[in-house]
Amino acid sequence: MSPPIRLKTPLSDEDVEKLKIGDRVLINGIVYTGRDAAHKRLFDLLKEGKDLPFDIKGQIIYYVGPTPAKPGQVFGSAGPTTSYRMDAYSPSLIERGLKGMIGKGMRSDVVKEAMKKYKAVYFAATGGAGALLAKRVKKAEIVAYEDLGPEAIRRLEVEDLPVIVVNDVRGDDLYIEGEKKYRTSP
Repeated sequence: MSPPIRLKTPLSDEDVEKLKIGDRVLINGIVYTGRDAAHKRLFDLLKEGKDLPFDIKGQIIYYVGPTPAKPGQVFGSAGPTTSYRMDAYSPSLIERGLKGMIGKGMRSDVVKEAMKKYKAVYFAATGGAGALLAKRVKKAEIVAYEDLGPEAIRRLEVEDLPVIVVNDVRGDDLYIEGEKKYRTSP
């Protein structure tokens, strides 16, 4: 097994073009959080021609709503949220320069087409490992929508956040290829 690929945000086209499905990646730098309600607000801002509350170009959004941090911790449990709930909003954000998304589960064909067209990738984080993933967060601050509580948009400083490439810029899908590999013929 080859060693994981280390990436530092913000990501460039070249960064994401070299990734392929199944690659293990360690993300370093800034990652933003956002779930359903925050995505709807971002989408509405774009529809109104307004600026987003942070520069999305080259960034990664982690679909997470952390639990409250325990004393001495920077961030609460950080398990990924099911990604298809953001599918209605993701193509618009990808078109504006979003380069990566982290979550769990499959993405729609529309999102995969936007990733191919605008050069973005989808990473999976391990569901059920939220407490371990939280240890990779070194700093966290709310940058927008504090009224959403755990679903507010946060700016995270992460160190070696472990993810796997599920969808790459070529349109490949790890879930589909994995299923094909293990499917038995009738």
